[in-house]
Amino acid sequence: MLRALQGMIKPSQEMTSTFMDEIRRDMMEAMRLKTEMDAISQAIHQTKAEIATLHYKGTQGKEMARVTDELGAIVADTESATNGILASAERIDELAGNLASRVAPGDRDMAGEISEKVVTIFEACNFQDITGQRISKVVTTMQFVEERVNRMIEIWGGLESFKDIETLADPNREGDKALLNGPSLATDEGLTSQDAIDALFG
Repeated sequence: MLRALQGMIKPSQEMTSTFMDEIRRDMMEAMRLKTEMDAISQAIHQTKAEIATLHYKGTQGKEMARVTDELGAIVADTESATNGILASAERIDELAGNLASRVAPGDRDMAGEISEKVVTIFEACNFQDITGQRISKVVTTMQFVEERVNRMIEIWGGLESFKDIETLADPNREGDKALLNGPSLATDEGLTSQDAIDALFG
C-alpha cells in the first residue's frame, strides 16, 4: 500500500518540478521581453523629443526649410559669380587677341600667354556645375528626410501631440555666435538690403 502511494507521489513530484521549470523559463522570457519593450519605449520617447525640439525650438520646422533655401542660394550666387568671371575672361581674351595684332613680334608671346591663362580660367569655372550638382543631391536628401519626419509626426497624431513633450537642450546660439547669420536670403523679411547698405557707405 505504501509503495503504491509512493509510486503515485513520485510522478506527481516530477510533473510539479517540470511545471515549475516551465514557469521559470516563461518568467525569464517575460522579463527579457519587458526589457526589450522598455528599450523600444525609450527609443520612441527619445525620437519624439528630437522631433519636438526640431519643430518647436526650430520655429515649427522652418530651420530645415531655411537650410534648403541657403543651399539653393549658394547654387544661385555661385552661378552668378561664375557667369561674371566668364564674361570678364572672355573680354580679356578678346582684348589679348586685339593686342597681339598691334604689338611688336617679341611681345606677342605675352599676349598668347594671357590667352592661355584665360583658357585656364574657363576650365576652372567648371567647378560651378559640379558644385551645383552635389548641392542638389544634398537638398534632395534633406527633403527626403524632412518628408519622413513629417510622416512620423502624422503617425503619432500630428504636431499637437508633441506640445507636452519636453524638448532637448536649446539649439539656439548665444553671445557672438548668435550674431553669425551670414548673408540674408531673398525670402527674409524686415532686413536691410545690400543695396541700401552700399548706398549708406557710398
